[in-house]
Amino acid sequence: MSNVKCCNMSQLPEIKLISKEGNRAIFEIAPLMPGYGATIANPLRRVLLSSLEGAAITAIKIKGVDHEFTAIPGVLEDMIQVILNVKKIRVKLFGEGPVKLTLEAKGEKEVTAGNIKTTSDVEIVNPEQHIVTLTDKKAEFIMELDVEKGTGYVPAEQRQKDKLAIGIIAIDGIFSPVSHVNFNTENIRVGQRIDYNKVALEIETDGSTEPEVVLKRASEILVAHFKLISEIPVPETTSSEPKHSSRTQAEGKKVSKTKKTK
Repeated sequence: MSNVKCCNMSQLPEIKLISKEGNRAIFEIAPLMPGYGATIANPLRRVLLSSLEGAAITAIKIKGVDHEFTAIPGVLEDMIQVILNVKKIRVKLFGEGPVKLTLEAKGEKEVTAGNIKTTSDVEIVNPEQHIVTLTDKKAEFIMELDVEKGTGYVPAEQRQKDKLAIGIIAIDGIFSPVSHVNFNTENIRVGQRIDYNKVALEIETDGSTEPEVVLKRASEILVAHFKLISEIPVPETTSSEPKHSSRTQAEGKKVSKTKKTK
Protein backbone atom coordinates (compact mmCIF):
# COMPACT_ATOMS: atom_id res chain seq x y z
CA MET A 1 0.00 0.00 0.00
CA SER A 2 2.87 2.36 0.76
CA ASN A 3 4.19 1.95 -2.77
CA VAL A 4 0.85 3.04 -4.20
CA LYS A 5 0.73 6.11 -1.94
CA CYS A 6 4.12 7.23 -3.19
CA CYS A 7 2.59 7.54 -6.64
CA ASN A 8 0.03 10.07 -5.28
CA MET A 9 -2.91 7.74 -5.86
CA SER A 10 -6.07 9.34 -4.49
CA GLN A 11 -7.92 6.03 -4.93
CA LEU A 12 -6.37 2.57 -4.60
CA PRO A 13 -6.70 0.18 -7.58
CA GLU A 14 -9.16 -2.71 -7.31
CA ILE A 15 -9.51 -5.91 -9.32
CA LYS A 16 -12.99 -7.20 -10.13
CA LEU A 17 -14.28 -10.31 -11.88
CA ILE A 18 -16.58 -8.86 -14.55
CA SER A 19 -17.75 -12.09 -16.19
CA LYS A 20 -16.97 -15.80 -16.31
CA GLU A 21 -18.11 -18.51 -18.72
CA GLY A 22 -16.51 -21.91 -18.35
CA ASN A 23 -12.73 -21.48 -18.62
CA ARG A 24 -12.95 -17.87 -19.80
CA ALA A 25 -13.05 -14.86 -17.49
CA ILE A 26 -12.74 -11.08 -17.81
CA PHE A 27 -11.17 -9.03 -15.01
CA GLU A 28 -11.16 -5.27 -14.52
CA ILE A 29 -8.27 -3.45 -12.85
CA ALA A 30 -8.83 0.22 -11.98
CA PRO A 31 -8.01 2.98 -11.34
CA LEU A 32 -4.39 2.96 -12.43
CA MET A 33 -1.97 5.86 -12.78
CA PRO A 34 -1.85 7.39 -16.28
CA GLY A 35 0.10 5.05 -18.58
CA TYR A 36 0.11 2.19 -16.08
CA GLY A 37 -2.60 0.22 -17.89
CA ALA A 38 -0.30 -1.22 -20.55
CA THR A 39 2.66 -1.14 -18.15
CA ILE A 40 0.92 -3.69 -15.91
CA ALA A 41 -1.11 -5.64 -18.48
CA ASN A 42 1.73 -6.38 -20.92
CA PRO A 43 3.99 -8.22 -18.43
CA LEU A 44 0.98 -10.08 -17.03
CA ARG A 45 0.02 -11.27 -20.49
CA ARG A 46 3.56 -12.44 -21.24
CA VAL A 47 3.89 -14.37 -17.96
CA LEU A 48 0.43 -15.91 -18.32
CA LEU A 49 1.27 -17.30 -21.75
CA SER A 50 4.87 -18.40 -21.23
CA SER A 51 5.87 -18.81 -17.60
CA LEU A 52 3.23 -20.88 -15.78
CA GLU A 53 3.73 -24.51 -14.87
CA GLY A 54 1.42 -27.18 -16.25
CA ALA A 55 1.37 -30.75 -17.53
CA ALA A 56 1.48 -32.14 -21.05
CA ILE A 57 2.03 -35.30 -23.05
CA THR A 58 5.63 -35.13 -24.23
CA ALA A 59 6.16 -38.47 -26.01
CA ILE A 60 4.18 -41.40 -27.40
CA LYS A 61 4.91 -44.94 -28.48
CA ILE A 62 2.51 -46.82 -30.78
CA LYS A 63 2.74 -50.55 -31.34
CA GLY A 64 4.10 -51.29 -34.82
CA VAL A 65 5.28 -47.71 -35.41
CA ASP A 66 8.99 -46.84 -35.55
CA HIS A 67 8.78 -43.15 -36.53
CA GLU A 68 6.32 -40.40 -37.40
CA PHE A 69 6.19 -41.35 -41.08
CA THR A 70 5.07 -44.94 -40.51
CA ALA A 71 1.57 -45.89 -41.69
CA ILE A 72 -0.66 -47.48 -39.03
CA PRO A 73 -2.63 -50.51 -40.27
CA GLY A 74 -6.40 -50.18 -39.76
CA VAL A 75 -6.17 -46.49 -38.79
CA LEU A 76 -7.71 -43.74 -40.92
CA GLU A 77 -5.31 -40.99 -39.81
CA ASP A 78 -1.61 -40.83 -40.64
CA MET A 79 0.98 -40.41 -37.89
CA ILE A 80 1.28 -36.65 -38.36
CA GLN A 81 -2.45 -36.24 -37.72
CA VAL A 82 -2.30 -38.60 -34.73
CA ILE A 83 0.47 -36.48 -33.19
CA LEU A 84 -1.54 -33.29 -33.76
CA ASN A 85 -4.56 -34.89 -32.06
CA VAL A 86 -2.50 -36.05 -29.08
CA LYS A 87 -1.06 -32.53 -28.64
CA LYS A 88 -4.61 -31.26 -28.10
CA ILE A 89 -5.14 -33.57 -25.11
CA ARG A 90 -5.04 -31.52 -21.92
CA VAL A 91 -4.08 -33.19 -18.65
CA LYS A 92 -3.78 -32.48 -14.93
CA LEU A 93 -0.82 -34.03 -13.12
CA PHE A 94 -1.26 -34.04 -9.35
CA GLY A 95 2.12 -35.57 -8.49
CA GLU A 96 5.58 -34.53 -9.62
CA GLY A 97 5.70 -37.07 -12.47
CA PRO A 98 6.63 -38.19 -14.99
CA VAL A 99 3.79 -40.69 -15.50
CA LYS A 100 3.27 -43.27 -18.24
CA LEU A 101 -0.28 -43.89 -19.47
CA THR A 102 -1.62 -46.53 -21.85
CA LEU A 103 -4.39 -46.73 -24.41
CA GLU A 104 -5.69 -49.95 -25.97
CA ALA A 105 -8.51 -50.12 -28.51
CA LYS A 106 -9.77 -52.84 -30.85
CA GLY A 107 -12.41 -53.06 -33.54
CA GLU A 108 -14.08 -50.52 -35.81
CA LYS A 109 -14.58 -47.40 -33.68
CA GLU A 110 -13.54 -43.88 -32.81
CA VAL A 111 -10.80 -43.64 -30.20
CA THR A 112 -10.78 -40.58 -27.93
CA ALA A 113 -8.77 -39.32 -24.97
CA GLY A 114 -11.44 -40.85 -22.75
CA ASN A 115 -10.13 -44.30 -23.73
CA ILE A 116 -6.77 -43.59 -22.05
CA LYS A 117 -6.21 -45.58 -18.88
CA THR A 118 -5.31 -43.01 -16.25
CA THR A 119 -3.78 -43.30 -12.79
CA SER A 120 -4.67 -41.54 -9.54
CA ASP A 121 -2.07 -38.88 -10.42
CA VAL A 122 -3.54 -37.94 -13.80
CA GLU A 123 -6.84 -36.51 -15.01
CA ILE A 124 -7.82 -36.04 -18.66
CA VAL A 125 -9.39 -32.59 -18.95
CA ASN A 126 -10.96 -33.09 -22.40
CA PRO A 127 -11.86 -36.81 -22.72
CA GLU A 128 -13.87 -36.08 -25.87
CA GLN A 129 -10.70 -35.18 -27.83
CA HIS A 130 -10.47 -37.37 -30.94
CA ILE A 131 -7.27 -39.39 -31.41
CA VAL A 132 -7.80 -41.97 -34.20
CA THR A 133 -10.50 -43.75 -36.18
CA LEU A 134 -10.17 -47.53 -36.46
CA THR A 135 -11.55 -48.64 -39.84
CA ASP A 136 -11.41 -52.43 -39.52
CA LYS A 137 -13.03 -54.89 -37.11
CA LYS A 138 -9.65 -56.55 -36.66
CA ALA A 139 -7.80 -53.27 -36.13
CA GLU A 140 -5.76 -52.88 -32.97
CA PHE A 141 -4.35 -49.66 -31.59
CA ILE A 142 -2.00 -49.70 -28.59
CA MET A 143 -0.25 -46.52 -27.45
CA GLU A 144 1.87 -45.43 -24.49
CA LEU A 145 1.92 -41.77 -23.46
CA ASP A 146 4.46 -39.94 -21.29
CA VAL A 147 3.03 -37.14 -19.13
CA GLU A 148 5.36 -34.59 -17.54
CA LYS A 149 5.29 -31.25 -15.79
CA GLY A 150 6.94 -28.24 -17.37
CA THR A 151 6.69 -24.54 -18.13
CA GLY A 152 5.51 -22.78 -21.27
CA TYR A 153 6.28 -24.50 -24.56
CA VAL A 154 9.02 -27.07 -25.21
CA PRO A 155 9.52 -28.14 -28.87
CA ALA A 156 9.90 -31.80 -29.77
CA GLU A 157 13.39 -31.12 -31.14
CA GLN A 158 14.60 -30.41 -27.62
CA ARG A 159 13.30 -33.77 -26.41
CA GLN A 160 14.88 -35.58 -29.34
CA LYS A 161 18.32 -34.48 -28.12
CA ASP A 162 17.83 -36.82 -25.16
CA LYS A 163 18.38 -39.84 -27.47
CA LEU A 164 15.00 -41.48 -27.07
CA ALA A 165 14.65 -45.21 -27.56
CA ILE A 166 13.55 -46.55 -30.95
CA GLY A 167 9.79 -46.23 -31.39
CA ILE A 168 9.37 -43.37 -28.91
CA ILE A 169 8.21 -40.24 -30.71
CA ALA A 170 8.71 -36.88 -29.00
CA ILE A 171 5.97 -34.30 -29.41
CA ASP A 172 5.79 -30.60 -28.61
CA GLY A 173 5.11 -30.05 -24.92
CA ILE A 174 2.42 -27.39 -24.49
CA PHE A 175 2.62 -27.02 -20.72
CA SER A 176 0.99 -23.63 -20.28
CA PRO A 177 -2.52 -23.93 -18.79
CA VAL A 178 -3.44 -20.63 -20.47
CA SER A 179 -4.71 -20.78 -24.04
CA HIS A 180 -5.64 -17.14 -24.65
CA VAL A 181 -4.97 -13.71 -23.10
CA ASN A 182 -6.14 -10.34 -24.32
CA PHE A 183 -6.48 -6.90 -22.78
CA ASN A 184 -7.55 -3.37 -23.57
CA THR A 185 -7.09 -0.11 -21.72
CA GLU A 186 -9.19 3.02 -21.56
CA ASN A 187 -9.05 6.34 -19.76
CA ILE A 188 -11.32 7.01 -16.79
CA ARG A 189 -12.03 9.96 -14.50
CA VAL A 190 -10.55 10.12 -11.00
CA GLY A 191 -11.33 13.40 -9.27
CA GLN A 192 -10.56 16.21 -11.69
CA ARG A 193 -8.32 14.09 -13.92
CA ILE A 194 -9.58 12.09 -16.90
CA ASP A 195 -6.34 10.32 -17.87
CA TYR A 196 -6.30 7.50 -15.31
CA ASN A 197 -6.36 3.95 -16.75
CA LYS A 198 -8.72 1.01 -16.57
CA VAL A 199 -7.66 -2.44 -17.82
CA ALA A 200 -10.02 -5.16 -19.03
CA LEU A 201 -8.04 -8.43 -18.94
CA GLU A 202 -9.49 -11.50 -20.69
CA ILE A 203 -8.04 -14.91 -19.74
CA GLU A 204 -8.98 -18.33 -21.10
CA THR A 205 -7.45 -21.54 -19.73
CA ASP A 206 -7.35 -25.08 -21.11
CA GLY A 207 -9.62 -26.31 -18.33
CA SER A 208 -6.86 -27.71 -16.14
CA THR A 209 -7.10 -24.71 -13.81
CA GLU A 210 -9.24 -21.62 -13.19
CA PRO A 211 -8.56 -18.14 -14.67
CA GLU A 212 -8.39 -16.65 -11.14
CA VAL A 213 -5.67 -19.12 -10.19
CA VAL A 214 -3.42 -18.40 -13.18
CA LEU A 215 -3.81 -14.63 -12.74
CA LYS A 216 -2.72 -14.94 -9.10
CA ARG A 217 0.27 -17.12 -10.08
CA ALA A 218 1.38 -14.72 -12.82
CA SER A 219 1.17 -11.76 -10.42
CA GLU A 220 3.22 -13.60 -7.80
CA ILE A 221 5.93 -14.40 -10.37
CA LEU A 222 6.21 -10.73 -11.37
CA VAL A 223 6.24 -9.54 -7.75
CA ALA A 224 8.99 -12.02 -6.87
CA HIS A 225 11.19 -10.79 -9.72
CA PHE A 226 10.62 -7.10 -8.97
CA LYS A 227 11.38 -7.77 -5.30
CA LEU A 228 14.80 -9.15 -6.30
CA ILE A 229 15.51 -5.98 -8.26
CA SER A 230 14.31 -3.74 -5.41
CA GLU A 231 16.81 -5.33 -3.05
CA ILE A 232 19.81 -3.91 -4.94
CA PRO A 233 22.30 -2.37 -2.45
CA VAL A 234 22.17 1.42 -2.37
CA PRO A 235 25.43 3.26 -1.48
CA GLU A 236 25.22 5.33 1.69
CA THR A 237 26.07 9.05 1.60
CA THR A 238 28.69 10.13 4.18
CA SER A 239 27.64 13.78 4.30
CA SER A 240 24.41 15.68 3.84
CA GLU A 241 26.27 18.64 2.31
CA PRO A 242 26.29 18.76 -1.48
CA LYS A 243 29.63 18.04 -3.07
CA HIS A 244 31.03 20.73 -5.36
CA SER A 245 32.28 19.63 -8.70
CA SER A 246 35.94 20.07 -9.60
CA ARG A 247 34.91 22.67 -12.15
CA THR A 248 33.15 24.76 -9.50
CA GLN A 249 36.16 24.51 -7.19
CA ALA A 250 38.51 25.59 -9.98
CA GLU A 251 36.32 28.60 -10.77
CA GLY A 252 36.36 29.55 -7.08
CA LYS A 253 40.15 29.49 -6.97
CA LYS A 254 40.31 31.62 -10.13
CA VAL A 255 38.04 34.30 -8.61
CA SER A 256 40.14 34.31 -5.42
CA LYS A 257 43.34 34.91 -7.37
CA THR A 258 41.72 37.76 -9.31
CA LYS A 259 40.75 39.53 -6.08
CA LYS A 260 44.28 39.24 -4.70
CA THR A 261 45.75 40.73 -7.89
CA LYS A 262 43.51 43.77 -7.58
